Amino acid sequence: MAAKQHKKEPLNHVLYRVVMIAIGASLAAFAIERLLVPNKMIDGGIIGVSLILDYLIPDEWRLLNFATLVILLNAPFMYFGYKHIGKTFMLSTILGVVILGAAERAFHHFSPLTAEPILATVFGGLALGLGVGLVIRHGGSLDGTEILGILLTKKIPFSVGEFVMFVNVFIFGWAAFVLGVEAAMYSVMTYYIASKTIDAVIEGLDETRAAFIVTDYYAEISDAILHRLGRGTTKLIGKGGYTDEEKEIIYAVVTRLEVTKLKSIVNEIDPDAFITIMPTHEVRGARFKSAIH
Repeated sequence: MAAKQHKKEPLNHVLYRVVMIAIGASLAAFAIERLLVPNKMIDGGIIGVSLILDYLIPDEWRLLNFATLVILLNAPFMYFGYKHIGKTFMLSTILGVVILGAAERAFHHFSPLTAEPILATVFGGLALGLGVGLVIRHGGSLDGTEILGILLTKKIPFSVGEFVMFVNVFIFGWAAFVLGVEAAMYSVMTYYIASKTIDAVIEGLDETRAAFIVTDYYAEISDAILHRLGRGTTKLIGKGGYTDEEKEIIYAVVTRLEVTKLKSIVNEIDPDAFITIMPTHEVRGARFKSAIH
């Protein structure tokens, strides 16, 4: 039997992804060169290591600048990313890292935006996080430590996040010796702000919640959610672990602001209903945006 042929991604989608990766990498370079470096601050991961080495390397070795270092240090991880994650990811990562290096050289000749550490920390972290988040959201990466984390966590009892945090403890500790304790502390703040911004960009700004409702009044509650909230529901069938009785379960996705109204509707119809509400990372579907309020 012939192998199934996968449809190629439309050209306009590819071009859109390339443009967004270019914007994200350029924004990250802007944050690094115009806000972080002039104030002796760094990010975590390969970018942080590259910035520390760039600070340590003597002027006569200027060929090994940040742009060169970030490409060279990321190269092995891009290779492993290609072998284990995929060709599209590798190409997107190469594009992002090369643009990051090139844009950093271009911004190198401009004067710093601010010499105030707090302003550099906050706005540098926001700009860096937005840039890195855009690259990740569109299929690439600017930091090889996450790729290494993905590969190693298959063999070690740690999550990717725990591995990256462990690596960054050493990087920021190294920064304390090279740049000073105060600069390292500002760098930790920058990294925290950037990581939260990355999460917001990747997961989206719309905060949604998934609700599971176990009730004997499935039809009434489902109808009320549809007509009073404007949200569709899905009927699931489960069994009670103790009674072994068949139960109808309502699954619905609402925004954060609709949670209180959802609980009010359920409590009004069935005060004994069992409700579980969980955060969701992303909701797709053209009809989700339209709701009754």
